[in-house]
Amino acid sequence: MRLFSFLRGKLKKYDDAVNFTCDICGREVFDGARVCHPCRGSLPRNAQNICPFCGRKVKEEGVCLECKQKPLSVKKARSVFTHDGEAARLVVRFKRGEKYLYRTLAELTVPLVEREFPMCDAVTFVPMTKRAEKKRGYNQSRLFAEEIAARTQKEFLAPVIKQRETSQQKTLGRADREKNLEGCFHITDRKAVKDRRILIVDDTLTTGATVSELANALLRAKAKEVYAVTFTSVANKHPFGLPPQE
Repeated sequence: MRLFSFLRGKLKKYDDAVNFTCDICGREVFDGARVCHPCRGSLPRNAQNICPFCGRKVKEEGVCLECKQKPLSVKKARSVFTHDGEAARLVVRFKRGEKYLYRTLAELTVPLVEREFPMCDAVTFVPMTKRAEKKRGYNQSRLFAEEIAARTQKEFLAPVIKQRETSQQKTLGRADREKNLEGCFHITDRKAVKDRRILIVDDTLTTGATVSELANALLRAKAKEVYAVTFTSVANKHPFGLPPQE
């Protein structure tokens, strides 16, 4: 019985590391990839017109209005996909218990990291409070960042804690999100941060307020430069101003 349990555990661990089916459609894959070629092709790539600073999709080429008015504290942010379709569903599944998907997100994100952020020598993540992490069972941003660091051979850093809970941000605009997040991140290892070019890794960029507040904390601790990469980002629906009032 003990031998059976031991072997079952080993096989489960192997199954988790080596994919045999697509994590989106469930079809068999034969090249070790976590997403099959048809599903990769259907994912909403964040290409063509993007803001050169926040990296969010815009309708016309150029800097979005929000970044013109107040740029994010990161030097540059990029995302692999827009937060739509199966890309958005992968993020939701990842947050809601399908922990193994950190490998899938990392596999699809590494090419962008290697292309856009070769200058970064360290990777970090968006921390959660202990209470929030205990409730979920894991910090999805940390798992994602650790895998990115391992695959790109960059140093993984965990120099920040989130020291207080923040209100739900789903319905808040950028300014209200910034107020909500103000002062919530605290650097616990300033030596690890000093003079480093740090890449923040997270699952989704909505307005950029979270990565911006985290970047502020890192910059105050004397990080040389801070960048951000996310798996998805929410398109800026009104990139050059608010829609006309009816």
